[in-house]
Amino acid sequence: MKVAATYDAQSGNVFQHFGHTQAFKIFEIENGEVKDSKVIDNGGFGHHDLATYLKNLGVEVLILGNRGQGAIDALNSAGIKQFAGVTGSADEAACAFAKGTLVHNDEAKCNHNHEHHNEPKFTLVK
Repeated sequence: MKVAATYDAQSGNVFQHFGHTQAFKIFEIENGEVKDSKVIDNGGFGHHDLATYLKNLGVEVLILGNRGQGAIDALNSAGIKQFAGVTGSADEAACAFAKGTLVHNDEAKCNHNHEHHNEPKFTLVK
């Protein structure tokens, strides 16, 4: 299964604004483990076009921080499952997803005021 995370290459963390992400980290997950990963750019796309870009890459699941309603709709239309509200290490989030312990936060929505982008929302079920 291909899982992508919005990616901040400088910190290795999940990038917090879906429509402005410059990179994705793509993870290959099999049998509850991350088998491989690579960093790719955003293909020159932004906001709603990113959903089609990811779908064309074979991504089934997206780990991300915040997203607006347009992005939510575009990702849903593309059939990409979302795990939103994630902060911290993209690698740790992907491992948590692989193990079934990553939790989606439906309240992680961007209203374009941008003050909330640093709020911790990463949730793991132990």
